[in-house]
Formats: sequence, C-alpha cells, structure tokens
Amino acid sequence: MALTNQELVAKARVAREKAYVPYSNFPVGAAIETEDGQIFTGCNIENATYGATVCAERVAIQNAIANGARKIKRIAVVCTNTKPCMPCGICRQVIAEFATDDLSCICAPGSDLAGSDQVRQLSLNDLLPNRFDADALDQ
Repeated sequence: MALTNQELVAKARVAREKAYVPYSNFPVGAAIETEDGQIFTGCNIENATYGATVCAERVAIQNAIANGARKIKRIAVVCTNTKPCMPCGICRQVIAEFATDDLSCICAPGSDLAGSDQVRQLSLNDLLPNRFDADALDQ
C-alpha cells in the first residue's frame, strides 16, 4: 500500500535526524518513492571542504539507484525552517534525471506544527522547467 504524502514527509523528517551538519547546522531529510513503490531516504552529509557536501535529495536518490531502482515517482524534502525546504539546482537536475513523467516533489516545513497549508507540491516541470535531459544530447 502506497504511503500518503504526509507519511512520506514523516519519513523525510526521520531521515533529517541523521544529518551530518557540523558546519551549517542546517539538517535536511529526503524520502523518495520509486515507481515500483519502494521507499528510500537520505540526509545531507557535509564535509569540511564544502564542495564534497552531498544534499539529502541526492543521498536518497543514490541510495535508490544503488539498490536497483531507476525511476522516482515522488520525493519529499524537509529541513528545520517554518517554510517549505526546496531542492537546490543540482538536486533538481539529479531528480529530473531519474523522475517519472508524473513526478511529485513535496516540499514541507520542518515540523507538523507549521501546518499543511505550508506544504508545496510541485511537478517536474514546476521544479525544473526547460531542463537539460537526454534529448539535448541527440545531434
């Protein structure tokens, strides 16, 4: 049985608690549902060089890919802000690489107390219009 959006967001909040963020103190969690219904999570993992830092969304996606998944149907992203946490540009491109055509990106505030009216649900085109994809490689 598929998880509700709220349940997927709750899994992202649990993942956020595992974040390694000694430099920014900005924990982020992500949970994805693959097209076959599997759930994978990730948290951001910082590095002293900053450039080696990996966002929660990419950790979740890499976890899914490493376990054989190839298509993402939904992704939930949370941080600790009272406003929804939005994926960065690099994460948006990586999400697009593995997204189903009907991908849903659920961006939620840090806690349940912030209210469901703060949750934003975006399509792939909302998330990254005019994205770079394999069609751009066709010569």
